[in-house]
Amino acid sequence: MAKQHTDPQVDVFFAQLEQWQPELLELRKIVLSTPLTETYKWKQPCYTFNGNNVVIIGALKDVCVLSFFKGALLKDPEGVLTKAGENTQVSRTLKFKNVADIKALSSTIKAYIAEAIEIEQAGLKVVAKQDLSTIMPVEFEAVLAKDHDFKRAFEALTPGRQRAYLIHFSQAKQAQTRLARIEKYRPQILDGKGLMGF
Repeated sequence: MAKQHTDPQVDVFFAQLEQWQPELLELRKIVLSTPLTETYKWKQPCYTFNGNNVVIIGALKDVCVLSFFKGALLKDPEGVLTKAGENTQVSRTLKFKNVADIKALSSTIKAYIAEAIEIEQAGLKVVAKQDLSTIMPVEFEAVLAKDHDFKRAFEALTPGRQRAYLIHFSQAKQAQTRLARIEKYRPQILDGKGLMGF
């Protein structure tokens, strides 16, 4: 591994892993063979190019993942990228269950990272397809209309954080539940935090 690209916090992250350590270390080795710089963000290894997030390594219960922040812009000729969820618009993910699968896709991973770097160099952005106003529950609109500090705090969130909250609020079937969710997350929104608390 190229030591100039590593982050000591990531070393600690890997040392403390109880699951997926061999797989995530293999992903790390591949990513560090590229021009990306390792950082530690959102309690995970994150890899940047000129300060811009490109990929992040993570572990779920039954798979480990390499996620591309602007994956929607990748061509994906191998057809291996997936969306993290049905509402995902920007990121795309590679999922793995073992080291052999990672090694088999090593050249594809490097090619996709090279393309992701080109996307960063070109300054390309993913344009969200869904207007936030189409998923804003009427209850939330009413709360924001009455509380200007809350409205300013919500509008100061990144578009992705706003969207996550709106999806979560609007998924509740009953108005009472939507209002309860809004009140539950009010302190986090006022603190500038996303749905996941960071």
